[in-house]
Amino acid sequence: MRPSERFNLISELSSELQSRYTYDKIDTYLSAFGIAAPVNWSGPNSKRVYSSELLNSVSDATLSEIAEDLEISVSAAVLPLPRIWSDSLELRLFVSHISKDKDKALRLRDCLKPYGVAAFVAHEDIQPTVLWQSEIERALAHMHCFLSVHTVGFSASNWAQQEIGFAVARRVKVISLKMGETPTGFIGKEQALPRRGRTAEEISKEIVSLVAEDPRTRDFLPKRVGDESNEFPF
Repeated sequence: MRPSERFNLISELSSELQSRYTYDKIDTYLSAFGIAAPVNWSGPNSKRVYSSELLNSVSDATLSEIAEDLEISVSAAVLPLPRIWSDSLELRLFVSHISKDKDKALRLRDCLKPYGVAAFVAHEDIQPTVLWQSEIERALAHMHCFLSVHTVGFSASNWAQQEIGFAVARRVKVISLKMGETPTGFIGKEQALPRRGRTAEEISKEIVSLVAEDPRTRDFLPKRVGDESNEFPF
């Protein structure tokens, strides 16, 4: 495994352990792979950092074994992070949308930023020189949660449906926003957020509340949220 691949896999495993377990349970889980807990931990109060430190000295074979047990695809995890997330410790949200409505996705991205959420909007966050599909695959492989914006025409988009399938297969937190269409298929059974004439700021606040309630994502949010002032409509 190349150093960059190893780094990305440890990062993905650490994020998964953070979302699933308490400190004690992380120790118990990793002990099954022969990884001993530190006698004294003097690092920051972060389960992600803690897990990363424990995994740094583990062999490639053991990392792969842990990834298999946690049902994390090694081939996906070793993909490099997309540019927008390369230096970010924020919660990584993939925003699935259709191109004609990218303005709505961008408004949500900007409104979520003060809450410590780094949203990936494909039509805006991919550099012209980067292969489009590869960058989307990187974002899907490393996202912490997924938001689908169901404007009119979304259900007819093959790209959007494949992105949903990826999110469901990875078992990440999925949030659907109903803006003209009702979600169908795998995510149709989950209740969607209705637009109801609300502003992007109001919807973003509800999205953050849902993320903060889910054990898979809540620990990625900062303890304090940003200012929700300056409200503007979509």
